[in-house]
Amino acid sequence: MRVIVTRPAAQAADWVQRLRAERIDAVALPLIGVAPAADPAAVEAAWQALPTQRLVVFVSPNAVEHFFALRPGGASWPAGVLAGSPGPGTTRALLGLGVPATQTVAPAADAPQFDSEALWQQLAAQNWQSARVLIVRGDGGRDWLADTLRDRGAQVAHVAAYRREAPVFDAKKQALLAAALHEPASHLWYFSSSEAIDHLERIAAAFEPLRWADARALATHPRIAERARQLGIERVTECRPPLEAVVACIQSMRS
Repeated sequence: MRVIVTRPAAQAADWVQRLRAERIDAVALPLIGVAPAADPAAVEAAWQALPTQRLVVFVSPNAVEHFFALRPGGASWPAGVLAGSPGPGTTRALLGLGVPATQTVAPAADAPQFDSEALWQQLAAQNWQSARVLIVRGDGGRDWLADTLRDRGAQVAHVAAYRREAPVFDAKKQALLAAALHEPASHLWYFSSSEAIDHLERIAAAFEPLRWADARALATHPRIAERARQLGIERVTECRPPLEAVVACIQSMRS
C-alpha cells in the first residue's frame, strides 16, 4: 500500500522521508501550492511592531517559514512576546528559527486534536483584555480563534505571510495521481487539510470515471475526515497528527 502525502511541498518532502524511515512506502503529491505573500511590506511592518504584541499565533509551519523569511537582518524574537502554535509541526518550525521554548504556547503533546480550539485551552486562563494579538496565516482561514480572543477583549489583527494556490503537477505527479485514481485499493490518501481535498476533487474530475468508494484515506482531524467522506471515500480513518500516531494507523491498516 502506497501512502500519498498531500501536504504542501516542503512539509510533504519531510513527511515522506520520515515515513520511509519507518519502512512505509510514501510519496509526495502536494495538493496545496504555497507562494510568498502578495504584500511583503505588511509582513515587514509586522516585524517592526512585534515587540508591542502580547501574542503572535502562527497557524502552520508555512506561516512560520514565510514570516521568518522576511525577518529584518539581525532581528531576534522579542522578550515577553508569546508565540502560539496549533501543533507540533508549527512548534518545531518556531524552535528551529530561534523562538525560545519558554515563549511558545501550544496544545499538550497528548491533546486529542491539534487545532485552534486545542491552542485556546492553553490560553483561556489568561487575561486578554486590551492585549494585542497578531495572527500570522495565509490569505484567509478560520476566524474562530480571532473571534474568541476578541470576545475576551483582545485587539486582534492578521497578516498574510504567504498565499495558498492550486497545485501544478508535472508529468511525474500526473502519473502518480492517475495511478492512485485507477488503483484505489493499493493507495492510501493522507490528508491534513480540507482544502487539499477541494483541490483533489477539481483535479481528479479529468480522470472520470472515478472510484472514490474503493479508495482509502487517513485524516488528521474530524473536519478533514468529513470532507473526505463528502468526496465519496467510504473508508476514512481519523488519526492524531504526530508521526508515531500516523505510523501506527498506517501499520494497523496494512495488517
